[in-house]
Order: sequence, then structure tokens, then C-alpha cells
Amino acid sequence: MHSRRNVLLTSAAALAWPLSAAAQTRQFDPRPGEWRTFEVTTRVDVLEPRGATRVWLPVPSVDTEWQRSLDSAFASNGRARMTSDAREGVRMVLAEFGADQARPFVEVTSRVKTRGRAADGLGNTDRLDAASLNHWLRPTTLIPTDGIVRSTALAATRGARGDEEKARAVYDWVVANTHREPKVRGCGEGDIKTMLETGNLGGKCADLNALFVGLCRSVGVPARDVYGLRLAPSAFGYKELGGNPANLKGAQHCRAEVFLNARGWVAMDPADVAKVMRLETPQWLKTTDHPVVAPVNRALFGGWEGNWVAWNTAHDVSLPNSKGPELGFFMYPTGENAEGRFDSYAPDDFKYQITARELPAVS
Repeated sequence: MHSRRNVLLTSAAALAWPLSAAAQTRQFDPRPGEWRTFEVTTRVDVLEPRGATRVWLPVPSVDTEWQRSLDSAFASNGRARMTSDAREGVRMVLAEFGADQARPFVEVTSRVKTRGRAADGLGNTDRLDAASLNHWLRPTTLIPTDGIVRSTALAATRGARGDEEKARAVYDWVVANTHREPKVRGCGEGDIKTMLETGNLGGKCADLNALFVGLCRSVGVPARDVYGLRLAPSAFGYKELGGNPANLKGAQHCRAEVFLNARGWVAMDPADVAKVMRLETPQWLKTTDHPVVAPVNRALFGGWEGNWVAWNTAHDVSLPNSKGPELGFFMYPTGENAEGRFDSYAPDDFKYQITARELPAVS
């Protein structure tokens, strides 16, 4: 097994890097606080329809103590409707265009209220019923829970007692053994078995947080990915933990949650720790004790910032009326024509734009 535990030792490069006053006093402390209201707009223009064309756009499907999904509206010159997949209940807009439709487009605007989370903040401590427990422990196509996934999790959690100690051990293992790999397209594919078998533990959020989820599930701790989009800059000054609301192409971000018996669903995001370590400064920071990394590593076990919207928590999504395969997850605009599925990771070829604006708070 490839290991990066040695990266927890401060590198010579990190020691040589002079810390600014701002770096020495970095803070990252999300709290539940007040609700923020955002309006998110996604527009797709199909440049080359090439026969009958379909487009699917995710809309917020999550209502919790940290997000309230409000209304969504859409416009199109095709046949558009709000729908959902048959199994996971993922809400989306489906727009269908005939082969003779000139310049197909669809635009969706959703409103959502969000707020931050903290380890000692809001939490729903309701018990999971048997069906829900099985659902959040199940294997999926990209997240198996046996074989190398389970053996890795057992090694990572050796000596841990109870669900919270296991979740902490898995979180620490992911931070210590994986890394952000900027060359990975989009948010990654989330194929955790291949990652572990090859020892290639570099990836992005859909890879690293899926690994966290799979390792947790394999040792009996319910967990799930939460797929969404960064909406606004971080209030704490971390450039890598926010989005530019005027242009959110590439701002998709997957987070994670675990269900702890004492606290309910709890926020997790080891992938963003890796992102800060790799990209927040000119140097690749290779220790969680670094003053830029430490507050993020601490806060993202149990918390996250409310500058982000969650679309859904689904895996193995079957898109209504699609002729293509299931999606491992549904976080990006997706389309297909007579020649097959579009490349969702190429927004300028597919041609989609995503923007957001913050609205005055609504009750």
C-alpha cells in the first residue's frame, strides 16, 4: 500500500517558506449562525445538437438543519420539466429537444438557504431506522465495502472504540495518506477500489471524500457523500475554499457526512484539508500542524462553511429517459445526443454557465 504518512513531517520547503502575519493568524471556524439565501442559475446552450438531445440539471434536493431548498424555476425552447430519478429521489430539470430544434437551451434558477456547521453546533440526534441504516451502509458501484476497502479500514481503525473514534481514525487516515492531485479532471471519479489497489491515492473531492465514506461504511459507520457547488468566497480568507459567484464553472464540490449515534449526521471534509495543503500557498504544505492547515483540519472534522449548496446525496443515479449508463453521482450538468453522453467536465464545449448571487434573508 502506498503511504504518505511521511508527509506529516514538516518538509524543508515548508520550513523555508516565510510566513506572513496573515498566515500566522489564520482562522477557520464555521458556526451555524444566521441563514444566507442564494439564487443559483445554470444555463446550458447546446452548440451542436446532432439529433435528439436531452439535458439534465441538478436542483437542490436536501432539506436539513443546515440547508433549506426553496423553489426552482426553469425556461427552455425545448420540452422541459421538473422530475426525479426513480430510486434515489434526486430532483432535477430534464429538457428534451427534437433533432430540428435550433440553438437548444435550458436555464434553471434555484433558491436555497444555507448556514455553517460546527462539531459542537446543530445536529439531529434522531436514530436511523433499519432501512436508512442499511441504505447508508450499502456498497455502491464506485464504493464497495469489502475486499481491500474493508481491510484498509480495519487497519486504519485498529484500536478505535465506538463510531466517533472510528470516524476520527478514518478522517485522519485519509488526510495522512491521500493528496490533492490537480491534474485529475473535474472532481474525480470516486473509484475507491482502483485507488487502493493501484496505490494511487491522489485525487480530488469526489475521490478523497468517497474514500472516507467507503472506509467508514465498511466498518459499520453510516456515511454518505453530499454533492454540491461552492457559491461564494470563504469568509475566512481561504481562496481555495470558496467560489467566484460570477463564474462557478469548476466550483462543484463533494463533501461528506457520517452518522454518529450521539450526534446524528455530522459534517466531514478531509478532501478540503488536502486542497488547502496542496493549493492554498505557493508551496505544497505537508504537515497538518502548519498554521494555514491546522484550523482547517480541525474544523472540517464536524463542520463546514455555509458558502455552498448541496444538490443531493445519491449514488448510482439513473437519469430519466436517458439512453446512457447510470451516473456514479450527479453533480454536474449532464447531456446526451444521438452520438452519446456529453463531457460534463468540459463546460466550454458542452457550453454551460453557472452563477450565483446572495439575496436578502427570507423567512
